[in-house]
Amino acid sequence: MDGVVAVLPALNEADALPAALRGAPDWVELVVVDNASTDGTAAVATALGARVVSEPFRGYGAAVQRGLAAAAGAQYIAILDADGTFDWADLAHMLAPLQQGRADVVFGRRAPCRREPGAMPRHVAAANAVLGRLCGRIAGVDLHDIGPFKVLRADVVDLIGARDRTYGWPLEFALRAARAGLRIREVDVAYRVRAGVSKVTGRPWPTVKTAVRMLVVLAGHAVAVRRGGG
Repeated sequence: MDGVVAVLPALNEADALPAALRGAPDWVELVVVDNASTDGTAAVATALGARVVSEPFRGYGAAVQRGLAAAAGAQYIAILDADGTFDWADLAHMLAPLQQGRADVVFGRRAPCRREPGAMPRHVAAANAVLGRLCGRIAGVDLHDIGPFKVLRADVVDLIGARDRTYGWPLEFALRAARAGLRIREVDVAYRVRAGVSKVTGRPWPTVKTAVRMLVVLAGHAVAVRRGGG
């Protein structure tokens, strides 16, 4: 399992980090991206044994991109939230298709049968189903969940070239990976109730902003497909 780096974007997740990092395999290097937190996130992450890098621009995509840069030299990169929602035991199952040469990118599908009650609001589950179908129409990949847990070969990061600095990044990543012709698989993963309050689904205005941003990303890629651009 050498060469696996896990990138965890973190904005004010000091209370959630102990649950998020607990149980991480010793063969994984943990990189927590402190996204201009004000609650001591960086200090907690360091105390828990993670390498901390800073991204002053507040935005999910910006934090992920900083983490990907920090993971340079790795063979595989995992991206997951720093809120304790995922089970580290699923990482090995997600890595398997990559290591066996059957995939370039693996998405963790938060399968209904493995979701903890209350972990995913109904509107989020519905939105993910719609986004997955739209990805199929635009980029030819049928996904069930545009979720935050994914694993990829490090050498395809530049090929994908996702640039969005906000919450549109996960959708842009999926669309660009598909349009680049990469082999994409989904693996069912567990999903728990998060520690702390969600930055998006827990509040109405951030939820609206995220939805608008994703619509902008979808529209931009639909236009690019029609024009034959990248």
